[in-house]
Amino acid sequence: MASERIMLSRVHLGGTEQKYIEEAFADDWVVPLGPHVDQFEHRLERYLDVPAVVALSAGTAAIHLGLVLLGVKQGDEVICQSMTFAASCNPIVYQGATPVFVDSEPDTMNMDPVMLERAIVERHRITGRYPKAIIPVDLYGMPCRIDEINAIADAYGIPVLEDAAEALGSEYDGRKCGSSSVFGALSFNGNKMITTSGGGALVCHDEETAGRAKFYATQARENRAYYYHETIGYNYRLSNISAAIGCGQMDVLPERVNRRRQIRKLYADMLSDCPHIKVQDNPDSRFNSNFWLSTISFDDITRHTPDDLRLYLAEDNIESRLMWRPMHMQPVFADAPYYGSDVSDRLFNSGLCLPSGSSLSDSDIERVADRIKCFFKQR
Repeated sequence: MASERIMLSRVHLGGTEQKYIEEAFADDWVVPLGPHVDQFEHRLERYLDVPAVVALSAGTAAIHLGLVLLGVKQGDEVICQSMTFAASCNPIVYQGATPVFVDSEPDTMNMDPVMLERAIVERHRITGRYPKAIIPVDLYGMPCRIDEINAIADAYGIPVLEDAAEALGSEYDGRKCGSSSVFGALSFNGNKMITTSGGGALVCHDEETAGRAKFYATQARENRAYYYHETIGYNYRLSNISAAIGCGQMDVLPERVNRRRQIRKLYADMLSDCPHIKVQDNPDSRFNSNFWLSTISFDDITRHTPDDLRLYLAEDNIESRLMWRPMHMQPVFADAPYYGSDVSDRLFNSGLCLPSGSSLSDSDIERVADRIKCFFKQR
């Protein structure tokens, strides 16, 4: 008999989602916008302690609208963390701009501030202009060094758009990820901390900017009695039904964050006697990751690789995932500038993401950890 499947990060409903959906149906709010969108945005604002949040159809839409609002256009350059998912940098190309990739630091796996400043200075020397924006990422929920990145960006007059798609609930120096820069981007995809089925949000720091984001997200229709457009807009707003699901998910968000942190600790404790791997942890007290995904790194990939372990776990019906392949290693971005050494390359080659969904039981985590230890014992 096959073992029950353990998935990487499955949807975990809290139980109140149906109540909010039924409210929407009862009041005939089965339309693109409605009161649950407003409620969801206000709850996110309170949770993040920010003035304004705009609920959107995807985290990618949030990054794209952030770049639109920052005035990124054809011929500009935008600096982006290389080790990330493609959604962090694809919107740069949507705007006709060029991504400039920056290497990671080993402990957080996020944008290296030293390499960031090197890239800024070098791009100015080559092009005569500074990059138009900077996109750091809170990879797998681990906060980037946002204060250092913001300080460097401020010194050169460059705005920062923090990609916190994986980091809802994570904190850096007591502040929620996505709340400390000009813009923050969140994702509510099915495998994230909370879900709206699909969806995302743009974090803003004033109502006027949020209003502009809503304007662009609803096809940029001017305020007239008839449809009138002076600029290109997008169909990016979150639907009321999706937002109703999000309201239910917000009811249990603190529990979900706590559970993911507990799962990482379980892995760390259970694998403490496994000398060949290291479970990622917060580098110091300023970092408080949600540990959206618990990750391990191999100390020696000449004997066994993360992909060997991935396939071994799959034989026991356990899903795991290799790290994001850095963007400067992707064929589609082969000609994009890159600043760094081989840190992100090594992180990709030596790392694996373990099952981390908040619905997993302690016994599920024990089963995964036991299989990992068996893998190393057999080799």
